[in-house]
Amino acid sequence: MGDAGTNKNDQALLERIAAQFSESASLKLSCAGPLSEPLARSGKLLADALRGGGKVLACGNGGSAADAQHFAAELVNRFERERAPLAGIALTTDSSTLTSIANDYAYVAVFSKQLRAIGRRGDVLLAISTSGNSANVVDAIGTAHDLGMRVVALTGNGGGKMAAALDAQDVHVCVPHRRTARIQEVHLLALHCLCDAIDYELFGGSA
Repeated sequence: MGDAGTNKNDQALLERIAAQFSESASLKLSCAGPLSEPLARSGKLLADALRGGGKVLACGNGGSAADAQHFAAELVNRFERERAPLAGIALTTDSSTLTSIANDYAYVAVFSKQLRAIGRRGDVLLAISTSGNSANVVDAIGTAHDLGMRVVALTGNGGGKMAAALDAQDVHVCVPHRRTARIQEVHLLALHCLCDAIDYELFGGSA
C-alpha cells in the first residue's frame, strides 16, 4: 500500500515537472514573434551606447537582481566569443551602498541615487521587473530620464507602472504572461538575445 501511494505521488510529481517544461517552452516559442522586434531595437540601442563610450546600468529586485548581475557579467567578461570587455554595471551588488541608502533615505531610492552618482547622458538603464511595479525600478527610470539616459525595460503581465513611465525613446520588452517564474525564464532568454545582438552589432556575424 505504501509503495503504491509513493509511486502514485512520484508519477504526479513527474507530470508536474513535465508540465513546467512544456509551459515554459510553449511560452518562449510564442514570444519569438512579438518580442523579436523590441529585442532587436534594444540590442541596437545598447550596442550604440557602448560603441559611443557609454555604459549599461542594470537593476532589479530578487530574481531580477540576479538577472541584472548575470547580464553585467556577460558584458564585462564575455558572452560566447572572445572580445574586449564591455561596460556593464549591476546596481544590485554593493551591499554597503544599498543598505546605507535604504537606511538613511528609503529603499525606493537604492537604484536612483546610484544612477545620479554614476549615470550619464549616453548610458542606458536596463530596468527589470516581472510585475513592472517595482517602485525602486520605476524611480530609477525617472532618474534615468532626468539624466538624459534611455531605458530598456524587461517586464511581464502588461508592464505595470513601468510601462507608463517609459517614453518614446525607450524600448519595452514585455512578456505576455502573468506567472513570475515563466516571465523570469523568458527574461533570461531575452538577456541572452541582447548579449548576442550586442556582439553581432559591435563585432560582426560569427561567434
